[in-house]
Amino acid sequence: MQLQTGNLFRGEAKRDGEERIDVLVTGQRLNVERIVSMGHTSPAGFWYDDSRAEWVVLLSGAAVLEFEEDATLHDMRPGDYVLIGPHCRHRVAWTHETEQTVWLAIYHEP
Repeated sequence: MQLQTGNLFRGEAKRDGEERIDVLVTGQRLNVERIVSMGHTSPAGFWYDDSRAEWVVLLSGAAVLEFEEDATLHDMRPGDYVLIGPHCRHRVAWTHETEQTVWLAIYHEP
């Protein structure tokens, strides 16, 4: 048996650097990622458009997701989660600038 361990709250992102993305689990139809943001947002005019569904939970920090279809803003705090369907165009509109925002994202084929 192979054992893989870690801590979801270790490993930092820096305000002036890139978001930190760690792939925790990968399979034929499943990816689990830990994302650490600090003031990071999606580039202007950019929308995520994945063929897979994405379930994402905010573990720490704060963020705002924006959805293109109805121009909805979704405010997220620790413990909040959202299931985003395939090809549901969305972007990260805001993350906390002085506190790390830690996400757990699970991508899967429905």
